[in-house]
Amino acid sequence: MAQLFTPAATTLFRVVIVLVGAGIVAAGALAYVWARSDSTWNVGKPAPQPVPFRHDLHSGTLNIDCRYCHSTVERAADAGMPSAQTCMSCHSQVWVGASVLDPVRSSFTLGQPIEWTSVHRLPDHAYFNHAAHVSKGVACETCHGRVDQMPKTVKTQTLSMGWCLDCHRDPVPNLRPQEAVFTMGYDAHDKDLPNDIREFYRAASQRLTSCNTCHR
Repeated sequence: MAQLFTPAATTLFRVVIVLVGAGIVAAGALAYVWARSDSTWNVGKPAPQPVPFRHDLHSGTLNIDCRYCHSTVERAADAGMPSAQTCMSCHSQVWVGASVLDPVRSSFTLGQPIEWTSVHRLPDHAYFNHAAHVSKGVACETCHGRVDQMPKTVKTQTLSMGWCLDCHRDPVPNLRPQEAVFTMGYDAHDKDLPNDIREFYRAASQRLTSCNTCHR
């Protein structure tokens, strides 16, 4: 019986099979890397805001406490965004005629909220409670980075599910004493925690990694 394929055709077929397989593997590897890259999660990218608010000036130079603008961070799921009234408590006397503050003055006059663009918003299917984290010793800086050094607010962490789970599996290294939660540049993570607190959170890792903790 005559051969259906020549030796050259057989070799070409084998090469094609190898190349297709390698291409599938390469595409999978590329998708894996891309899905976990900072650019995919907008890390380091500022969001357009109605007012060019500078955390480095307010939180850094002027040392304004986070809670002055994010007033519900200790008692609610949402940290809260600064209202026009909050801004005008200072800017009715400072930079009074600056055109850059026109949106703030308009919001204040009309009684309408300032439409800030969230930099760290999680998807709707993920539940996050600021008060629960802050009250347990998780600092603003842990998730939001050194905002006191940011001319424009950007993400410093992906806030992906994997990133959150890494902390939930062992939160102790990210915990601080309560009085240091709002301190920027604090280095003594984990060092001042009583041993019973360490053991409590390590024992609670199974509950903290349960699906319904964040997906309700």
